[in-house]
Amino acid sequence: MASSSGNTDPEVRKDAVWNRWVIFSPARAKRPSDFKSKSPTDPNPNQQCPFCIGHEHECAPEIFRVPPRDPDWKIRVIQNLYPALSRTLPEPQHAPSGSLQTGFGFHDVVIETPVHPVQLCDLPPPEIGRVLLAYTERIQQLASHKSIQYVQVFKNHGASAGASMSHSHSQMMALPIIPPTVSARLASMKDHFDQTGKCLICEIQREDLLIDSSTNFFSLVPFAATFPFEIWIIPRYHSAHFHELDAEKAVELGGLLKLMLRKMSLQLNNPPFNYMIHTSPLHSNGSELAYTHWFIQIVPQLIGIAGFELGTGCYINPVFPEDAAKVLREVKVPESG
Repeated sequence: MASSSGNTDPEVRKDAVWNRWVIFSPARAKRPSDFKSKSPTDPNPNQQCPFCIGHEHECAPEIFRVPPRDPDWKIRVIQNLYPALSRTLPEPQHAPSGSLQTGFGFHDVVIETPVHPVQLCDLPPPEIGRVLLAYTERIQQLASHKSIQYVQVFKNHGASAGASMSHSHSQMMALPIIPPTVSARLASMKDHFDQTGKCLICEIQREDLLIDSSTNFFSLVPFAATFPFEIWIIPRYHSAHFHELDAEKAVELGGLLKLMLRKMSLQLNNPPFNYMIHTSPLHSNGSELAYTHWFIQIVPQLIGIAGFELGTGCYINPVFPEDAAKVLREVKVPESG
């Protein structure tokens, strides 16, 4: 079926999570093991920037730091200097109606390390876990705003992935609406639950798509991966909201996230990438919690999106997920990494 068995016939697969189709066309590309980024990220290790320790005065206002009030900080959460939404606008008192509302919301930056050349995957699992817990702390703060419906945590690594700063950081946007892809995901998961009585994400694990696993989490290439070498990290336990992650599980998740980022970097020539945390709306009702399940999606930037994808919402992936999973499983990560 897949190209690992020598077949180069195209295949169309249904992405049940987002209710869309993906075309797999391996004849358009080289062997999966030959995929490498053409524009690897290579930050200047000697560069100084506003995100570096000692340059705090050059940044937008700080929200909090870890440890609190410590000049020798490890993580800072700050306002974005160029926010897409404004926290200074009056907060809406009612749910959005009609086709126009004010652009109230929050746009924050999480500075993951005080030292410029250090990237997230260089940190030990407990420190990556601390970054994840910084996300959860900020989401819990934002949840106090009744008009905030959804918080998107994302990381852009590398200029072609959308990063304007090479210093390791991620971002959080708190929105007064539920975005359309989130609505589509929730609707698909509800349909599956209504038909089967089971959570779609809880049932997603497949041996030939698995990359690695730990006690509470596993990583895989999804059956209908939108992009080549796309990776999902999923809790084994059912959980609707990422911000309910506890400190012990955050360290464990940090270890698996580090391993996936290292494997991706070694196999694909340190590619630009994005990761997104897909969670549930902040004010979900009880019935929604039964079928929604958070996960992390990691997308290396190896191919562009062109007219067909933009016109149809249907993506072409040149690598079968089974092949990508096999390649990533076999990447040996040095112990010191």
